Amino acid sequence: MGYAFMLVLLFPALIILHLFVAPYTKVEESFHVQAVHDILANGLPKAFNDLHLNRDDYDHFSFPGAVPRSAVGAATLAMLSKPVLWLNEGINRQLLARAILGLLNASSLAVYASGLRRTFGQPVAIWYILLQASQFHLIYYASRPLSNMFAFSITTLALRLLLPNPLPLHNQKQVSLALILLTIAGVIFRSELALLVGTQTLYLLLTSRITLKTAITSGLTGLATGLLITITIDSLFWQRFPLWPEFSAFRFNVLAGQSSQWGTHPYTFYFVNAIPRLLANPLVYTLLIPTAIRQPATRSAALALLIPALSFVALYSFQPHKEWRFIVYIIPSLTATAALGAAYLWNHRKRSLFARLATRALVVSTLCAFALSNLVLLPASAANYPGGQALDALHARHDVLYSDGNLELPVNVYLGNLACQTGITRFVQREPGTGWVYDKTEDKAVKATRNFWEQFEYVVFEAGGESVDIDETSLRLALPESVWERVVVVDAFAGVEVLKPGVSALGSAERRVIGAVFGETGVEMFEGLREYLRRVLRGWWVEVRMRPRVKVLRRVREL
Repeated sequence: MGYAFMLVLLFPALIILHLFVAPYTKVEESFHVQAVHDILANGLPKAFNDLHLNRDDYDHFSFPGAVPRSAVGAATLAMLSKPVLWLNEGINRQLLARAILGLLNASSLAVYASGLRRTFGQPVAIWYILLQASQFHLIYYASRPLSNMFAFSITTLALRLLLPNPLPLHNQKQVSLALILLTIAGVIFRSELALLVGTQTLYLLLTSRITLKTAITSGLTGLATGLLITITIDSLFWQRFPLWPEFSAFRFNVLAGQSSQWGTHPYTFYFVNAIPRLLANPLVYTLLIPTAIRQPATRSAALALLIPALSFVALYSFQPHKEWRFIVYIIPSLTATAALGAAYLWNHRKRSLFARLATRALVVSTLCAFALSNLVLLPASAANYPGGQALDALHARHDVLYSDGNLELPVNVYLGNLACQTGITRFVQREPGTGWVYDKTEDKAVKATRNFWEQFEYVVFEAGGESVDIDETSLRLALPESVWERVVVVDAFAGVEVLKPGVSALGSAERRVIGAVFGETGVEMFEGLREYLRRVLRGWWVEVRMRPRVKVLRRVREL
């Protein structure tokens, strides 16, 4: 694959980098990450009505959510984690599972780049890799256990198969397999993919790349395969037979309109907000995609990539609740279209003044997007998980305070709502049997009683600045005579701050990220580079602003 083969290693390298810099997960990832933990620790239930099943061992029985979600992705990650755990039981299991997911998505991007090279040539593949690698959201979320990212690797492989093939017979087989994969991904993980299956199928029929018979056969095959997988695994996992989680989610979110409770956006949101953010580099949609459409040499391929993808977005925009991750599947197609335009300009840079200036601007904008992704957005995003950081710090501090083993077990810890939403999972908690007990009680009446708070050695509350966390208020009212000392305070992202000349730079978020990757030497080099650049910029600078978000209190008991 030449240069493209070397560059494609950017995908796994950057995804793993983002994983290690931001190892924790948020509330929207909680079902899948908790399911991975429970399957690794306890396995899937043995039968659809397992009378011997201890439901307390499985997080989803205690916190089922509004609708059941599919555990197929979690079961896959657990299965792929097993061989590594046989070799090293002490490895961080949450990082391992996320790394496997990230590498699966990286592999699908690499396969897609390979398909572009075979179809359109190496320059297109190279520009695709460079543009895709500089997009923050896709790289950062590639290892995050969301239904969308489980589906992403499947949809990207399907899009690879939909790239034009010079052999008609082989092309029919590829297209059929692509529709099967898209359908399976929609049935198991995300129902909105039915629209993408529809737009792709209609375009293939209109361009005579597939027959109606093949389209119907492929759709039915994908439907049957997806249903067999999801009903079997999810009925076991949820102990309800038959269960098709994604249909339950579709009925709840779309038919009943409940997704609107999480916010709504105007029809144009995906086109004017989400897609530009996902593509990152403004030249992608202002210069490169228009160039690919305008030039006769690339127009046909560009339209084949764009029409089904943008038609999917146009149809899905009628759904009031919108999030960028709902359309992430089309980003490889849009980026590939931009790569067609970039390769055309690059190949003609010596023939045209416009092409020469455009390619220079493209190189600079790509480098800027890459720097923004890894030096600004990554530190800012990594600073959004104070709950996970607080619990890890609590464990470390406890081990130091009670290294002599004088504290009696169990060690009871109360975990507040914000902490649970920003990084705390069963992977971060210490395993049952170690003497640690964690409580996530949400009932306000229970939390108003003295007996509830009397049991805890530690509490993890929101550090709300001037306002007092509601749980801390309940604690103070229930146990007015108790004494609690603050042992940990964790800062979190609070925006980006422009520093004027003469204002000292703290750079706490940047130091933490660079230190985690490059150590103290890297931090020293960063600080030296920062001071040099501030002199060049006459004292101006931009850095991530932090503020206290989560605190850990320890009960001071009388001797």
